[in-house]
Amino acid sequence: MPTPGGPIRPTTLRSALTALLVTCVAALLPQAASAQSSSVLALSHKSPFNCGKTFYANNWSPGHSPSGAIDWQDYGGDDINGETVRATAAGTAYFNDAGSTSYGKWVEVRHSDGTSTRYAHLSSMVKAAGGSMSVGQGTTIGTVGSTGGSTAPHLHYEQRTSGGVVDTSPTVEGVTVSLGQKKAITSTNTCGGSSNPYTPEEVCGSGYAVIDSAALTGGRAYLLYNSGNRYNCVVTLKTTNLGTASAVSAFLEPQGESRTTDSGSYGYYAGPVRRDAAAQCVRWGGSVGSSSYTSPFEHCG
Repeated sequence: MPTPGGPIRPTTLRSALTALLVTCVAALLPQAASAQSSSVLALSHKSPFNCGKTFYANNWSPGHSPSGAIDWQDYGGDDINGETVRATAAGTAYFNDAGSTSYGKWVEVRHSDGTSTRYAHLSSMVKAAGGSMSVGQGTTIGTVGSTGGSTAPHLHYEQRTSGGVVDTSPTVEGVTVSLGQKKAITSTNTCGGSSNPYTPEEVCGSGYAVIDSAALTGGRAYLLYNSGNRYNCVVTLKTTNLGTASAVSAFLEPQGESRTTDSGSYGYYAGPVRRDAAAQCVRWGGSVGSSSYTSPFEHCG
């Protein structure tokens, strides 16, 4: 040992520094582990379907592109075609259309932690390609179809990291589906009653697809079109006070004609308001309580 005030030997100095370094690392490790754990557990995904719906989550391997993507398919005789597709977690949804190739109609939801989810081969989307909107867990974003490079109706679903890499073992409803696995998963999405159980397509009827929508405080107004009979349809869905009668309205006005409105105290939605609008522009909109939306004349023809 050095005498007090005497010189410190190099071996003694190295030992002291090593001990100090070990102490600092030991103190930091629990914090690092905790931070990593928080990051992994930060986002919990529900199934992309209505409460109680059961479908197969098939993580094909090999041969699926991209590897790790899930194909949601029929289960127990339940046809998945036309099923409502909901966001599996909250974020901002971006709507796209790849035409007859690849994803077809598809939606990407970017989440607050930098991760994202993708939903492809949709038959319809709640906003036109190029649009975006904020969504909560359970918000309707489209319906199952077979657009793009698809050979049969199903929902192509991906979970991607903040770096854009596809997670090859995605977890939905607490169930991890690893490469090569196929699991039946039952949805608890919207089971808490926080989301409207109805969709615009269900309210307007067969053949109608969403071509536009507008956010309201407490709901959303939707414009749909039926290419078969060339009718438009407007419905306003509530997102608050669900099941409780409150003021809500929907209207549709072909240019040069009178306006048709459905308004009253309803539990879930106003409408459907359907009008023949072949070769015409339309003005449309609706309200929930004091919040209202009126479009310009648009979507002509």
